[in-house]
Amino acid sequence: MIIDAHAHYYGDHVDAVARLRASDIRMVNVAVAEAAGDSWREQATVYRALATQYPDTYAWCTTFDPPDDAVWADVEGRRRYAESTVAGLRRDFEAGAAACKVWKSIGMKLRKPSGEFVLIDDAVFDPVYAFLASIGKPLLMHIGEPLACWQPLEAANPHAGYYRANPEWYMGDKPDHPTHRALIDARDRVLARHPRLRAVGAHLGSLEYDVTEIAARLDRYPNFAVDTSARLTDLVRQDQTAVRSLFLKYPDRILFGTDIGVEDPVSALDEAQRTQHLSALLERYAREADYYRRGSSMALYGVEAPGLGLPSDVADAVLAGNALRWYWGE
Repeated sequence: MIIDAHAHYYGDHVDAVARLRASDIRMVNVAVAEAAGDSWREQATVYRALATQYPDTYAWCTTFDPPDDAVWADVEGRRRYAESTVAGLRRDFEAGAAACKVWKSIGMKLRKPSGEFVLIDDAVFDPVYAFLASIGKPLLMHIGEPLACWQPLEAANPHAGYYRANPEWYMGDKPDHPTHRALIDARDRVLARHPRLRAVGAHLGSLEYDVTEIAARLDRYPNFAVDTSARLTDLVRQDQTAVRSLFLKYPDRILFGTDIGVEDPVSALDEAQRTQHLSALLERYAREADYYRRGSSMALYGVEAPGLGLPSDVADAVLAGNALRWYWGE
């Protein structure tokens, strides 16, 4: 079995469901809220419908509106924000949501009316964290970006293509924005302040550049895990002995994920497009799973690297078991 613990996939066509079932692949679809009042609720509704119709193939992760300007007006505004956010999350968990996500716009884009950036450890979010901890639901935290986001967009930068295409998220030319370190420190303060909150750091916890940094956080915060989504390109560029050691030391704290997404529903593709798309999708899952299972050399994301060759019980935990434990307590 493979559980993709971090996807954004409108796999609504019966062919997609059938192919995923045949390969024993399941997905957790993650809703994303960039700003208060954006369209994330429509996205979440689609993901919830997929999980309701195909519960053996899809699950979903909800989110919540970041605070708008009115929230900062007074204490009462912050109280109302906390109450309405918790009420919305309660409804979503009653409707089957497996987790809640916070996104990088908190810290990298969202500002108070004063111009101050809102970081993830702002006290306005504490009631939300306390609520999640009280009901045992995990928080998926996409805080910050790869360290490469603050570095020159040179050939050696594995994420340069993304930031050239999405310059609004590139921080190398925005010295007035929070640094990578500031964002990570804010996240770490949340983990320390809420030790009962089970948190999963998306994209290797935005510490993808060095597995020793990931290990340091896993050592320091027993309530913290990470997913691998969209960061295999960083893992294969590091010393593979060190990478393998990370997985062997924390076999229950790393979740497999891809960040696979499609802008349109699979049902919008014609038959030929759908067949090609699904074949490529399953090939990617097989190739990425091989990296964890096999010890032989393989080409991944422009790099020739040895597979990790993890023991079968560790590979099984990374590819599926840890998602079951962290998202469903199984």
